[in-house]
Amino acid sequence: MQFGRSYEEFEVGATYQHWPGKTVTEYDDHLFCLLTMNHHPLHLDANYAEETTQFGKNVVVGNYVYSILLGMSVADISGKAIANLEVESLRHVAPTFHGDTLYGETTVLDKTESKSKDDRGVVYVETIGYNQDGKVVCIFRRKVMVPKQSYLDARGGEQPGRPVPQPDKNWSPRDPS
Repeated sequence: MQFGRSYEEFEVGATYQHWPGKTVTEYDDHLFCLLTMNHHPLHLDANYAEETTQFGKNVVVGNYVYSILLGMSVADISGKAIANLEVESLRHVAPTFHGDTLYGETTVLDKTESKSKDDRGVVYVETIGYNQDGKVVCIFRRKVMVPKQSYLDARGGEQPGRPVPQPDKNWSPRDPS
């Protein structure tokens, strides 16, 4: 299974549909809020949300929605990245609720070779996230520095740093027991 891409593998205009989706639970949302110290009652207090907001129920915190979509894109976009350089824009265009399932896809908008190092380049992408009904909930654009194949080859290829199993007297790679 491929994990990320080298600079040469990105094509402007290509769209990658990230799989699988992620169903957001109340637990996920509350834990994320508490871990990040976001105690806004819109996200944590069902009574508050029901009685005082236009939505009538808790809304999933936007940073969690963004984090899920960013994470979904790693296998297709930034799995080999040298650096995430910039998030140019981030828009939450509709709310996400507990029980919604998020899906994402990323389109390559542009790519440029590095001016200072010939073994890498920058890929400019836009990710959209949508729910189980196809309603777009989040859009963000970012720039990712990715290696060229020469960079990967110089560092161990497709899975750099992966150790080789070392058999001992009690185990052999050809012994099924």
